[in-house]
Amino acid sequence: METIIPAWLCIPFAGLLLCIAVMPLVKATWWEKNQPLVVAMWSLLFVIPYAVKYGVGDSVETVLECVLNDYLTFIILLFGLFCVAGNITLEGDFAGSPRLNVAVLAFGTLLSSCIGTTGASMLLVRPVLKMNAWRRNKRQLMVFFIFMVSNMGGCLTPIGDPPLLMGFMRGVPFFWSLHLLPILLFNMVIILSIFYFMDRRAYRKDIARGLKPDISKPGTDFRISGLHNVIFLVMIVAAVILSGTLPNMPMFQDASGNVRGLHIFREVTLTYPAIIEIVIILLAAYLSFKTTDESIRTKNHFTWGAIQEVAVLFVGIFITMQPALMLLKSYGPNLGITKPFQMFWATGALSSFLDNTPTYLVFLTTAGTLGFTKGMVTSVGTISVKMLTAISCGAVFMGANTYIGNAPNFMVKSISDENGVRMPSFFGYIIWSLLFLVPVFIIDMLVFFI
Repeated sequence: METIIPAWLCIPFAGLLLCIAVMPLVKATWWEKNQPLVVAMWSLLFVIPYAVKYGVGDSVETVLECVLNDYLTFIILLFGLFCVAGNITLEGDFAGSPRLNVAVLAFGTLLSSCIGTTGASMLLVRPVLKMNAWRRNKRQLMVFFIFMVSNMGGCLTPIGDPPLLMGFMRGVPFFWSLHLLPILLFNMVIILSIFYFMDRRAYRKDIARGLKPDISKPGTDFRISGLHNVIFLVMIVAAVILSGTLPNMPMFQDASGNVRGLHIFREVTLTYPAIIEIVIILLAAYLSFKTTDESIRTKNHFTWGAIQEVAVLFVGIFITMQPALMLLKSYGPNLGITKPFQMFWATGALSSFLDNTPTYLVFLTTAGTLGFTKGMVTSVGTISVKMLTAISCGAVFMGANTYIGNAPNFMVKSISDENGVRMPSFFGYIIWSLLFLVPVFIIDMLVFFI
């Protein structure tokens, strides 16, 4: 099969993204009912031409490889965290004030590196919405929640975000990412300061309208229901760690060094580490539901709508973005990107619209071929610490630029919409990121990567 595919095969991917951006604005009701049909249409518009050009076998192999080895583990992880977090509820007399919201966002940002951006997002999104349910102006809260908790906070460990897990699998030490703490703290100070003044202004408008929280005894009634589900959350985190460590163990490798698994079709194999990860996560979700009273989910306003929407849309995104990823793999090493600031922007810009894990791997591999003699020794070559820092920050930070840049972004949007928060449209959200994130990234470049 040819290594470089024609750019026109990226049209279905662009078409699907355009539908996600535009259809909720022009045909919202129709879009909600017909998302599966639209996703199927754009997916077929990629699969059929690809099959005509390269053969049915190659087309089937490409789709199976994408669905089984990328999408399946992605959606199972999201599903497991969605279920377990939905069975934990925070109750108490907490009023969403600017100071409290900043404190929660800061806590969530740091928590993301411990249980992953998806785990922290699913665990905190409903409590944050509850605390601010009395407020009318709270869109900015959920946007900055996505910025910080769903993205930037995952930069400190391989658990935090999948790209760093891939780096760990290729020889980057587990705790190396803690080197990114000064950059994260730098960004937290800037972004949370901006948020505080925005939220304070919105808070004062709400108070001026006569809105106030229904609190009889402030601070005296706080409890967490379903706390035992933390055990299942730990199970899921352990499953993610195992998925990154088991493939390197001899017992999971054949004589050629390939990871063992179930042979599906041609070169497509569902690896045993992936199967173990899936089984553990599904078991955690099942046990969470079996051991948690339904009243807790009722208090959380738990529905399946958000996970269903993400599952449908992202299977189409994963399938149709394959040509773009193939082009990136073909041209990535020849783009002339040799400086840390170039790696930061290239990795970040593409991670905003493509899966940030393969994007990270492409530029990590590219950096490994640049002939560094000092730095981090990995399985793809020696990479300077500054270069590795730029690639890591670009992949993790700039996933916040769009709703599809990182797994929890769209989930937080969907849950916020369900709870009556008028979130920005697809393009509207990008305007927010252009106004508040890109200037911070420019500062990052000047301070850390030049």
